Amino acid sequence: MLAMMIVPLLAVTAVLALLVGFRARLSRSREGKVLAFLSLLVLPVLSVWGGFSDHMERATSTSFCLSCHVMNDFGRSLHVDDQGYVPAVHFQNNLVPRDHACYTCHTDYTMFGTVNAKIRGLRHLYVQYLGRIPKPEKIKLYQPFKNRECLHCHLGSRKFEEFSGHRKIADQLDSIKSGKLSCLSSGCHDIVHDVGSLKNARFWKGTK
Repeated sequence: MLAMMIVPLLAVTAVLALLVGFRARLSRSREGKVLAFLSLLVLPVLSVWGGFSDHMERATSTSFCLSCHVMNDFGRSLHVDDQGYVPAVHFQNNLVPRDHACYTCHTDYTMFGTVNAKIRGLRHLYVQYLGRIPKPEKIKLYQPFKNRECLHCHLGSRKFEEFSGHRKIADQLDSIKSGKLSCLSSGCHDIVHDVGSLKNARFWKGTK
């Protein structure tokens, strides 16, 4: 809805701003001053806010994340027909919303994260348009994946809390919850996107 309103709002803003700009005498009257205030301040602010909000929402979509060519293989990995691939299992079984799959598991990425994350996001823009884009298998996280990204969905669920694999040793579940033991530790959920092995993978075709 917001996206549909932005273009007309921009058009109205531009027309009114041009009108006030080319016919300055209009602003001499009380009504003209109100018109100038709306066209030169209120409407531009609303346009910028609307565009920013729409872009922020769009930036959380899976299609936006995969719009860069270098991310294609990460998108393909969501369709790997292998229960060992954590992102694929979540995507194929609707454990995450498919249209926001990337953002659901990477909520602190670039503009959505800390100041350092935002700076890294600017670096990504530089590399995308002016730098040398790395091969997909060379792309790594800047820091270890945090359990928080798993726990904001799984924490408190019966399947997670009672799963025997989370209770093999004393205090294992508490260590997972506190982040001392990574969910991606070897022997747990250690196969994530693994884009380097996609050439040998089988892919899920989806339901018919």
